[in-house]
Amino acid sequence: MSTAPATLRMVEVSVAEALWLLEGAVLGRLIFVQRDLTVVRPARHVWEFGRLVVRTPVQAAAGRLAATYHVDEVRAATGTGWTVTVTGPAEVITDPNEAAHYRRTLAGWSHGPHDAVIRIHPQTVSGFRLAPGTED
Repeated sequence: MSTAPATLRMVEVSVAEALWLLEGAVLGRLIFVQRDLTVVRPARHVWEFGRLVVRTPVQAAAGRLAATYHVDEVRAATGTGWTVTVTGPAEVITDPNEAAHYRRTLAGWSHGPHDAVIRIHPQTVSGFRLAPGTED
């Protein structure tokens, strides 16, 4: 005998709550386009001074790029949790002292040319709580 799957729902949260959830997490995924392909890389982050600083194993690109950063905490057994997405222009942090500071404070997976520290200037922030729903 099987039971019917639980009804789930997504509830949008305020920007303030989305940023609070983002600040409480340390691991996410950086999403960007490179050579006409969408690339997704694991990353560590910190939210400082209204900007998202991300350390990720990607080769540093010259100039500015558009980036999306996604972080979530979803419990597979129940389908509950939350998800936050930040999108905006990004730039590689080229100042050696500032980059060194973030390399010390954000653990990385690789070092050298494939270890970038990027600052995202958020233009959109969205978040959702994933929760049990009610039967209609």
